[in-house]
Amino acid sequence: MKSTLKACVAMRSGLALAVREEAGWRVSQQTLANNKVTAVVAREGVIIAGTTSGLFRSKDQGQTWAEINKGLTHRHVRWLAFHPEISDLEFAGTEPAGIFISQDGGDSWDERPEVSELREIHRWWLPYSPESGCVRGFAFNGRRGYAAVEVGGLLRSDDGGLSWNLAPGSDGQAAFKEPEPGFIHADVHSVEVHPSSPDLLFAPTNAGFYRSTNGGETFERVNRYGYTRACWVDNMDANHILIGPARGVDSGGTILETHDGGDSWYEATHGLDTPWSRHMVERFTQIGDEVWAVLSNGELFATQMDEISWKQILPELKGANAVSFLQD
Repeated sequence: MKSTLKACVAMRSGLALAVREEAGWRVSQQTLANNKVTAVVAREGVIIAGTTSGLFRSKDQGQTWAEINKGLTHRHVRWLAFHPEISDLEFAGTEPAGIFISQDGGDSWDERPEVSELREIHRWWLPYSPESGCVRGFAFNGRRGYAAVEVGGLLRSDDGGLSWNLAPGSDGQAAFKEPEPGFIHADVHSVEVHPSSPDLLFAPTNAGFYRSTNGGETFERVNRYGYTRACWVDNMDANHILIGPARGVDSGGTILETHDGGDSWYEATHGLDTPWSRHMVERFTQIGDEVWAVLSNGELFATQMDEISWKQILPELKGANAVSFLQD
């Protein structure tokens, strides 16, 4: 029996579940009304939603929900992830910058004290919030894990996410300055690691798009277009990348594509009216054979991976923050 492709959409007010039918995507359910849902992750029929006031879990694909905040001392959740190879191992990134892990499917959460220590030592911060930075991205490959800190740098784990430290190519200094050669900019907005190697990672930052081929020991800036929050890297070809840079924060946004690992870039905006004057790409997420773009104004666009041609999807949903693939 063919499985139905489903997606969860975290929104500024609630969470939506959508299904892909022959005619396109359709909203099948809306839930968690009156909650600002900032992040969502789904696996094995279980959905965990992060909000500005804590975590919720559904074990019946969104029909009913329960709060799961035991041990979560920072309730403003910015990002969620699960370890792709270890069942019931989940991660929450928070504001102020913290990493919480759950090894029981979300029943309880433990803060990683080394992350809070780094936050205090380096005085991580946010330009738009009084809090001390935030963790807004995770990526895992085997025992290796990475986490993006705004404003603070890039963290690395070598034990599957149980403990964290600064990647060698990230000095942790929360300053908007040009980094030394081989280092990444301190304002890291997300991170991706390629399935082919735990050492091959990519990170969008305030000052362009960075790549490391040695696990974060050193970094190379491979695109200098400008302020960048989002990237998508083809699982089958690490040289095929999409990024969503802008000339400034939420201004002059576009989408660029490379097929040679960043040596050359070109506009990948068919179907879009770019540059966007007041918004940009917030996140890219692969769902089935599509890449979804979540824009900073809350709109959703999608394209097939093999030939870029964007179409707006689920226009009735307002204020999208993040999306996740939902398996039956």
